[in-house]
Amino acid sequence: MITDANYFYLSDLLGTLFFAISGTLSAKRKDIDIFGAAFLGFVTAIGGGSMRDVFLNLRPVWVNDSNYLIAIFLGILIAIVFNRQLYGYYRTLTLFDAIGISFFTILGVQKSLNYESNVYAAIIFGMFTAVCGGMIRDILLNETPLIFKKEVYATACLAGGLIYILLVHLDLDLSWAAIIAASVVFLIRMTAVKYRLYLPRLD
Repeated sequence: MITDANYFYLSDLLGTLFFAISGTLSAKRKDIDIFGAAFLGFVTAIGGGSMRDVFLNLRPVWVNDSNYLIAIFLGILIAIVFNRQLYGYYRTLTLFDAIGISFFTILGVQKSLNYESNVYAAIIFGMFTAVCGGMIRDILLNETPLIFKKEVYATACLAGGLIYILLVHLDLDLSWAAIIAASVVFLIRMTAVKYRLYLPRLD
């Protein structure tokens, strides 16, 4: 039987893998070599979780648990070996990124709650966990991070984090609360991309 702890652990590994794939594939936009692509995959996968852990006064999880490094290297390998097939699909990068932020948002919220953060801070930590890896990736690629554009991106994470908090306070099973809230993040992000929905700019 899969416990809540096992569910969150496996979800964290899957989110790490998807972010590693997304970060590695992003190298094709700049004609970067294989090592550079692997490095982008690595920092995309660890960036958000590491920043969250630093704020929580914790050692980054991948330093102690080698399974995270295995997930990262597997994601990098998949992206490198199948880069033509994966990059050829419409909005593949957006798809992998959306899956990654869906997992990482809820994981960030729950880990913050585990270490006695207040609910508002936990929601913000969830967003940090989800978007900071991609932000570091975009900065390294000399691009404007999505969080600074009019994209519905970080706001999708905040919405998912809020829904997760509400479901937990309604005493819904943690695993189901995570699945529902992560699905909300994914659906908001993909709907915004499909229908080109953007946040208003300051005039």
